[in-house]
Amino acid sequence: MLVPMSAAPRPRGAGRRPPPSGSGITRVETEPDTAPVIGPAERPEQIRARRLPRLARHTVTLADGHEVGVAVCGRGVPLVLVHGFSAEGMLYAQTLSRLVGTGFRVVAIDTAGHGGTLGLPTGGASMESYARLLGQVLEELGIRRAVLAGHSMGGRLVVELAAQEPDRAIAVVLLDAIVGATWDRMVNLFRVAPPLLAGVAGALVLDSATTLPLLRDPAQARKLGRLVAPVLVGHARRPWRMLGPAVSILRSRGSGWMLDRIAEEGIPLVVIHGERDVAVPLATARSAAERGRGTLVTVEKARHSWLLRDPRTLPAIFDTLLASRVGEAVMARVANDLGLSSPGYLDQATLDDLDRTYLEPGAPVLGLSPPDEALDPLPRLGRPRYRWRVEEWVPDEVGAPGAALLA
Repeated sequence: MLVPMSAAPRPRGAGRRPPPSGSGITRVETEPDTAPVIGPAERPEQIRARRLPRLARHTVTLADGHEVGVAVCGRGVPLVLVHGFSAEGMLYAQTLSRLVGTGFRVVAIDTAGHGGTLGLPTGGASMESYARLLGQVLEELGIRRAVLAGHSMGGRLVVELAAQEPDRAIAVVLLDAIVGATWDRMVNLFRVAPPLLAGVAGALVLDSATTLPLLRDPAQARKLGRLVAPVLVGHARRPWRMLGPAVSILRSRGSGWMLDRIAEEGIPLVVIHGERDVAVPLATARSAAERGRGTLVTVEKARHSWLLRDPRTLPAIFDTLLASRVGEAVMARVANDLGLSSPGYLDQATLDDLDRTYLEPGAPVLGLSPPDEALDPLPRLGRPRYRWRVEEWVPDEVGAPGAALLA
């Protein structure tokens, strides 16, 4: 069951370990242990303002000749982001730039038929085909394991990849993802009455049209507008590219078995969802978190594309989660991958150690990253626009499956 994080029992001293200096992974403290985790909190430590790192955008050609658009920045634990339907990786550049300071090597990948990536061959209109291409991209970039994050349709793809190849996932982060029992029932209705899918598409268009905060934050509206403009131009030139993804959604099978596999493998799962998402209801996120035995983060008053509207909120949520039980689980997996006896020794690990652990020798992704810059490890984020609340999955009985993950 899902319970508020403050009500869930926590190990003694949880959230109080000092941040490891060598690994680049930033931790925050929570006082006291029983305090409710509701954001955003004040961030007095982030008072310095240096420019954020910029993602380097590339088009890479896979061994089979398929061209794929990727954007890369930073060093640390690999974090792979997969965008939503009709979007592309660079739309999330503002958020990803801020995550670099948290200790991640961020890699945004354009899915087939989006951004700089060619569409799938004829007959490839299935979620399995899109996920298989994603795995191929990671393989050829030399990324062994990563935190897999996906927004909307991208969330479905990272869940499928993690279920099919669990060794690739350090953790899975779902952002208003089309995963969960409610969404699966919606897809069944779409097959019977396809016009309903058009209604969801209309809701997404309306959501996108109101994403630009023209009155509340004109500066952010201008920045996001510059990122959105090339995407709109691309759709105007080649609107047929969206047919393949749309058909693949209609043909997609249920997601329950994937969430079951993630739970069985003990992969930390975080489900982050906008409270007012009309296209993908919050109920589907709750069911996904329950079935995957994960953590549910509800972003208050947020719609489907909240992380584009405010690039500060997701990094702030990550800060909160790193100090929580799910953060403990992720850090334990990283420590295990590095061959350390416990997360307490993470401060002995270096960025080179992380590269050797998570990347193949001479991994092509190394050549795609921009040169290291003297950037503030905690660039000022400003106060997030949205508040959020956190619930964790805990077993109904002591010793029930999943108890070890949350202990």
